[in-house]
Amino acid sequence: MSKELLEALDSLETEKGVKKEIVIDALESALVSAYKRNYGQAQNVEVEFDQTRGNIHVYAVKEVVHEVFDSRLEVSLKDALELNRAYEVGDTIRFEVTPKDFGRIAAQTAKQVIMQRVREEEHNIIYNQYVQYENEIVTGEVERRDNRYIYVNLGKVEALLSRQDQIEGEEYKSHDRIKVYIYKVENSSKGPQVFVSRSHADLLKRLFEQEIPEIYDGTVEIVSIAREAGDRAKVAVRSNNENVDPVGTCVGPRGERIQTIVNELKGENMDIVQWEEDPANFIANALNPADVIEVRFDPTNEHVCTVIVPDDQLSLAIGKRGQNVRLAARLTGFKIDIKSESDMQALANETETTVDPEESPEQLSTDEEQFMTDEQADETAASTENATEDIDPEAAN
Repeated sequence: MSKELLEALDSLETEKGVKKEIVIDALESALVSAYKRNYGQAQNVEVEFDQTRGNIHVYAVKEVVHEVFDSRLEVSLKDALELNRAYEVGDTIRFEVTPKDFGRIAAQTAKQVIMQRVREEEHNIIYNQYVQYENEIVTGEVERRDNRYIYVNLGKVEALLSRQDQIEGEEYKSHDRIKVYIYKVENSSKGPQVFVSRSHADLLKRLFEQEIPEIYDGTVEIVSIAREAGDRAKVAVRSNNENVDPVGTCVGPRGERIQTIVNELKGENMDIVQWEEDPANFIANALNPADVIEVRFDPTNEHVCTVIVPDDQLSLAIGKRGQNVRLAARLTGFKIDIKSESDMQALANETETTVDPEESPEQLSTDEEQFMTDEQADETAASTENATEDIDPEAAN
């Protein structure tokens, strides 16, 4: 089988990229197992594969000893010296023990092991090829679907698109070409598994990098992203060049740049927000398109704030099902409470008119005192005197 085996090794290396040395390694290991299984487990053997002629040789490896206890593993010093006068105790000698029918036995026994090693090597090649695309965006073709996944063909592997990684309401038909984000690559016992997403926030980031050169080269930077896939997203950007408007750069002439991204995501709404170093300004920008009157921060918690908006802007600031304020909170990292201007004014008025029941008479306002009649004043003075007389001196001391 020498010539056919050499041709097969060359073919594997050319067609599948499996190195010849890897397969020969697997072949030699398989042949050792085959020999031990058929000719004696206790023997210490080595197998050599001649890469030039394709011949296979099996050698029994024996140690030189003074007294032989197991002839399968040991050889006496006397016998060793007959072979070569240079041998000493402790040396090892290889004796060829290749059986005449070993080729047939080896082929039958080693086939499964060799194929397994070849499959493993193919898996490693695919894994190494795709692990470098982790956290990147690629284009694939929808192949098929089952109850758990949609399978996307990326070339040499079918990527897995789970339900939670799909955009709600988006349909995926066979042979559709879609862009997906590779967020995890695993080398499992079943082979390489590539997990992709359409709903991941970083998919949006990579799309911006593809469509907007200023983001790709770092002139404009994406600071944070908040996204509800398929519905709406907010992207906070800042410029590293004072002459470049980050929001205008992302939108592009007549909105062409952002529209390309929106089309790729099947109409997902985009809010491009100017990042500000001042948290109050950043929060106000994040609540776009609503106008903001004031941002008040909680003195006991630096990540909590109350945002005051005009009465007619309250519903706009909160958004449908609270989406606008929810995305703004994710984008900025602040817990945001929205209040209308009239609500805040009413709350302020209520606070001002509330009298503390523990206030002393001295704290009554001058206006209130003016309403007291002379008779009431006398009664108050008398009550005070009586109260003074009732105090127990010992208790006072």
